Amino acid sequence: MTAASPRPAPTKPLIAALAGVRQPVPPLWLMRQAGRYLPEYRAIRAKAKSFLDFCYTPTLATEATLQPIRRFGFDAAILFSDILVAPDALGQSVSFEEGEGPRLKPIETAADLAALRDEADWSRLAPVFETVARVKATLPDAVALIGFCGAPWTVASYMIAGRGTPDQALARLFAYKNPDLFAALIDKLVELSTAYLERQLRAGAEAVQIFDSWAGVLPPVEFERWCVAPIARIVAKLHAALPEAPIIAFPRGAATQLAKFADLDGLAAIGLDTAAEPRAAAAALPARLALQGNLDPLALLAGGRALDEGIDRTLQGFAGRAHIFNLGHGILPETPIPHVERLVARVRAGG
Repeated sequence: MTAASPRPAPTKPLIAALAGVRQPVPPLWLMRQAGRYLPEYRAIRAKAKSFLDFCYTPTLATEATLQPIRRFGFDAAILFSDILVAPDALGQSVSFEEGEGPRLKPIETAADLAALRDEADWSRLAPVFETVARVKATLPDAVALIGFCGAPWTVASYMIAGRGTPDQALARLFAYKNPDLFAALIDKLVELSTAYLERQLRAGAEAVQIFDSWAGVLPPVEFERWCVAPIARIVAKLHAALPEAPIIAFPRGAATQLAKFADLDGLAAIGLDTAAEPRAAAAALPARLALQGNLDPLALLAGGRALDEGIDRTLQGFAGRAHIFNLGHGILPETPIPHVERLVARVRAGG
């Protein structure tokens, strides 16, 4: 029996970094890189009667995904969609009110939970997978495509409250009072999220990110139960189905609890929010994990010295290990385009 030939090294900078290979210039993409700060985005957003219609119209969602790649030449495109397509596919009423954010029919009782579908309506999500395929067919060869989902805790918090809240107190209180019901909802979202990410990968995504945007509001025991454990289950299931697929976890606000993600088998990278100190995170987390982040979006908005110093600190803090340059949260709608252009030029020049 002859020895198997070694797999060729990934040629896309982002995928190579996710494989743990430090790149001479860190690959760069930005959370919410497709959005309202771009005039071309605002122009196509006006063509859809609602935000969900925008997400579910492949021609528009494809264009939104590609716009920042054309303008800035980022190393990755991220699927244009929203984390709340998941409850929509489960049959919960979801809408987006202009200037007010998402509105859902709150889950308040066992009957409300029972009214959800046992499995997602995949026909409802078919346009998302069509968008993935369209984008993949159009991207430059060196640019990777990232799919995503919301983490069970974050998605559940919207499903319980019916909207975003400052500290997700309604969802936290529901979980304390009704732990079995809340666990059943989390279980449903674990299964849905795993299948949803797998279908994105099979449609053409080359990596996926799990956004736990509200992880930081949970106390340590609940953080372990509702944030770490569900994400670990998704990672394990997805890794079993598609062992080569890189998975990024972004537990925003995890702070000192980041190390709880270090041993998740199958996890390729951890996204760091603005509060994480790069050198400390790099020292605390195993070298096999790529680290992503974590420039303050407000520094990007401010520009000038604040931006330059933030870029330098980020690059220096993650020097010596696999790093993906990104923000610590999403780009702000007021961000001037020249500031993004300066960010790209500085990162590509090594600071």
